[in-house]
Amino acid sequence: MSSIHKPLAKHHYFDRLFHVDAVKVLPGEYYVTDKPLMVTTVLGSCVAACIRDRRSGIGGMNHFLLPEGSDDSSPLSESMRYGSYAMEILINEILKLGGQRSNLEAKVFGGGNVLPGMTTMNVGARNAHFVLDYLQTDGIPIAVQDLLDNFPRRVCFWPADGKVMVKKLKRTPEEDVVTQERVYQSSLRKAAPAEAGSIDLF
Repeated sequence: MSSIHKPLAKHHYFDRLFHVDAVKVLPGEYYVTDKPLMVTTVLGSCVAACIRDRRSGIGGMNHFLLPEGSDDSSPLSESMRYGSYAMEILINEILKLGGQRSNLEAKVFGGGNVLPGMTTMNVGARNAHFVLDYLQTDGIPIAVQDLLDNFPRRVCFWPADGKVMVKKLKRTPEEDVVTQERVYQSSLRKAAPAEAGSIDLF
């Protein structure tokens, strides 16, 4: 069985800073809700797409990184199929909860140059370019974007009203996003995105 399966985030907690119930989305996860929750993640080279139905408030977030591929410009490459899967599962789960495709809007974040030593094109830039191209092709308007640069970010997203807050982070042991993303990237090298074409779009 393919290891591309993208798990639902399960880290629920009460955020004392914002005094709200929250869900933390880790690398390779996603979360969709129709409840007044905050969805949050920490990004380095990874990208998070925050997508919501702007009328119903149904929405969610993913957190993904394109695996290294031999031809990232090809829509049939392993990297592109993996990225498409990450986006499709988020969109489909929003639609399953009652969101309408015509009402969707996106806010996208991440793609920082925080993984030094890469021999190919900057991995953060690849992720940023992918998510912008995907949303444009899919006809989903981008309301806000904060991409690229050289720092990690913490993103807090409230799907119910579309509010989003971004904090630029220093690299500290408490927020060691670089190490976390290196582990995630290593796991992607073993993933086979055969399931990417198995998602039905509404």
